[in-house]
Amino acid sequence: MRSFIKVLFSLAFLFGLFTNTVSAEKSTAENNKVMNVAGQDLYVDVAAATLWGSPNTARPLDAPSLSNPVDLRAWTTSMSYDEKLWLVGELETQALYGQKVHVLEQEGDWVKVAVYGQPTPRNELGYPGWMPVSQLTTSDRFEHLDGKPFALIKSPTAWLSKTPNGKKKDLELSYNTKLPVLIKLHHSIAVLTPEGKVRWLDTKDAAVYKSESEIPGATGEQLVKEAKKFLGLPYLWAGASGFGYDCSGFTYTVHKANGITIPRDSGPQSKAGLIVNKEDLQPGDLMFFAYDEGKGRVHHVAMYAGEGMMIHSPNTASTVRIDPISTPAYAVEFAGARRYVPEQ
Repeated sequence: MRSFIKVLFSLAFLFGLFTNTVSAEKSTAENNKVMNVAGQDLYVDVAAATLWGSPNTARPLDAPSLSNPVDLRAWTTSMSYDEKLWLVGELETQALYGQKVHVLEQEGDWVKVAVYGQPTPRNELGYPGWMPVSQLTTSDRFEHLDGKPFALIKSPTAWLSKTPNGKKKDLELSYNTKLPVLIKLHHSIAVLTPEGKVRWLDTKDAAVYKSESEIPGATGEQLVKEAKKFLGLPYLWAGASGFGYDCSGFTYTVHKANGITIPRDSGPQSKAGLIVNKEDLQPGDLMFFAYDEGKGRVHHVAMYAGEGMMIHSPNTASTVRIDPISTPAYAVEFAGARRYVPEQ
C-alpha cells in the first residue's frame, strides 16, 4: 500500500512539474530564434551532435546528422565506404544529448562550440567544432539541475520514453548520456530533458549517481567488459557515441562513462596517464601506434584486453573488434602504453 501511495505521489509531482515546464519550453523555442548566441553556454538537443571542422561543408547525404532530431542510424548505414571515408578530416567529434557546450562564434545557422568535458590542447574549455545552432537548446530548470543527481546511460543505446512503462518511445540516446534525475521508481527513472520536458528511462539501461565523483572507480577488467558491449559497431570518424566510434572516441567514452576523464584524441591520450612497459600491460591499459614504425606521430589507440589481445575501433572499413597485439601491421607501429585506471 505504501509503495502504491508513493507511486501516486510521484506521478502527481511529475504532472505538476510537467505543467510548469510548458512555459519554459516556449521560452526555449523563443531563445533559439535569437540571432546571435555567441558567448553563451547551451545544451545539446539531439541524441548526438556531430561537430564539423568548418560550417556549411556537409553534403546533402549528411542531412540526417544535421536535423533535429537526428537519425544517425539512417545516416551511417546509408553511406558507402567512400562516402564514409570522405568524413575523415571533415569531422571533429560528437557531443551527446544534454551535454553542455560553450558557443565560441556564430556564422548564420552554424555555431562553433567547445564541448565541456572533452579535454584537448586545442581549446582550454573543451573540444571545438561547428554544428547547426538548431541542435542546441536550454531551459532554466535544466540548467538549475546541472550538477545534481543524474542518470547515466550504460547500455550501448537506450530509449527515452514519454511514459513510465516505456511504450511511447521518444528518442534513442547513446551510452554515456547524462540527464538530471527527478524521481526513481522500481522499473523507471524520470529525467529532465534539455528543453525542460519530463521523460523516462528504463532502470536496466541507466545508473543513478549523486555526482560524478560517486561513479565507482573501474578496474581495467571492468573497462574491457564495458568496451566489449560495442563489438561489431561500425567505425565512424570523429564518433563518440553508441552510434559509432573512432579509435580515440571509443577509449575516451568508455573511460568517461566509468568516471575517468582522459583527453579526447589519441595523441594527447598517449602523453598523459601512467607510462606502462609493453611487458607489463594489464587489461584496460591503452596502447598507442605511430607512423614511421612507432617513432612518428601517434595515429591510433587501442585498449589492451588481456592474453595478448586488444579491443579497438580501427578504421572506416571496420567495426569495434578484438585483434592480437602481435598483428604485424600494429606490432611494427607500437609506440607505448598508458594506464588511466586509479590504483585499487
